[in-house]
Amino acid sequence: MEMERASGILLHPSSLPSPYGIGELGQEAYEFVDFLKRSGQKLWQILPLGPVGYGESPYQSLSAFAGNFMLISLAELVQERFLSPDDLREHPVFPEEKVDFALVKPWKEYLLKKAFLNFQLLGENSEYREFLEENRLWLDNYAFFMALKEHFQGVAWNHWEESGAFREEKTLQQYRELLREQIQYHNFLQFQFFRQWKKLRSYAHSQGVKIIGDLPIFISADSSDAWANPYLFELDEKGNPTKVAGVPPDYFSATGQLWGNPHYKWEKMEEDEYHWWRERFSNLFQLVDIVRIDHFRGFEAYWEIPGGEETAINGQWVKAPGEQLFAMIRKYLGELPIIAEDLGIITPEVEELKNKFNFPGMKVLHFSLGSRWDRRNFLCQLAENTVVYTGTHDNDTSLGWYEKMQEEAPQITKFLQKYAHLHPSLSPQEICWGLIEIVWQSRANTAIIPLQDLLSLGSEARMNLPGTTEGNWQWRFKSGSLTQEIAERLAELTSKYNR
Repeated sequence: MEMERASGILLHPSSLPSPYGIGELGQEAYEFVDFLKRSGQKLWQILPLGPVGYGESPYQSLSAFAGNFMLISLAELVQERFLSPDDLREHPVFPEEKVDFALVKPWKEYLLKKAFLNFQLLGENSEYREFLEENRLWLDNYAFFMALKEHFQGVAWNHWEESGAFREEKTLQQYRELLREQIQYHNFLQFQFFRQWKKLRSYAHSQGVKIIGDLPIFISADSSDAWANPYLFELDEKGNPTKVAGVPPDYFSATGQLWGNPHYKWEKMEEDEYHWWRERFSNLFQLVDIVRIDHFRGFEAYWEIPGGEETAINGQWVKAPGEQLFAMIRKYLGELPIIAEDLGIITPEVEELKNKFNFPGMKVLHFSLGSRWDRRNFLCQLAENTVVYTGTHDNDTSLGWYEKMQEEAPQITKFLQKYAHLHPSLSPQEICWGLIEIVWQSRANTAIIPLQDLLSLGSEARMNLPGTTEGNWQWRFKSGSLTQEIAERLAELTSKYNR
């Protein structure tokens, strides 16, 4: 489905400012929506909302359905009387410009557990019971999985006591009794996350802002989905992945990227017309308005690496049933607003799949300008049914990218001076604004920039470096950064190019 001509900002909620060490779904999130409104933006793009697992990556979630409870607003819990103002007065000294996960997680989890105890004292209400019933299909398994994972000191599920890991009913019943309160605690966290997120999304709608969500194609091997439905994934009798996901050598890595996620047993999923996938899409569209499918090309053919490999080099391309899957989703759920992330090695077959369902694809300015810095290449040849970015969460910031393009810098500067009406100073801010203007004036219906580019930040503000496992997903912007001057300049640019 083609999207209207519009623009927006890429910012994960964890990157919002907050006194409590990590971005939350409270006041600062609402203020960001207000900024989007003031600056004429209609779209807020986020990363996956699931509870993070290995490396704090939102693309290695503990569930394909649950929400990241670390985003729950503590101030909102005070308003609900589950916490007192005194609970929030004393807290660790958190860094302003990054998330220190090791510092924030134990402190916040202590307060979330305290809020749960007070929730129990106040008693369940009809809204809570309705939430449990509506989400039972995934919530029961997820809450039980999380309680068991904590019981077994956080190790991967296939290293638990064998009868619990492989779901022997007698053992599961014993653990349900033993871990009853911890299971209820995770039910409470999901209730609060969904409640706060839907309230925020409703406010965004009232300000004319739509949410672009993100759906990772693969799930983590250590997830409630793999534990509850091992027959849907390429796992051996001990729960170890036999065929794992990644990509071959590319721009980001000479040895490819070894993600390690188990591949799907597509023939098994076909038996019930991809019910798990249909539920996954249905659940996500309760939270967002548009879905970006990460690594879309994997629905046409995916890079299959034998389990146990140390790099992604020794893999092979295997056909996937993308056309049949999306036909089933359309049959059951109707036409859905989906963006296909089609970056990297793209074949005619991938283009054909994308075009068959009229999904807009993606273009990234950092990749697209190439060595011929002329308007024809980028501005005129983009299809309207495209989402164009300066960069994504996997790229360096635009300023960091520009500073590393030493040989090409004069050509880039000449290009920007010609088409983006840059101030003669050529300051870092002007370089970033020039790149933003190039994206805004393109033919693509949708234009998105990471907030780092709007703030003219360098490589220190990069969100993720693909192929690495440490130091990612930490960046936050400082309170007060989104000035009225920035809002007015972006609003003017947005009006100028009819977005």
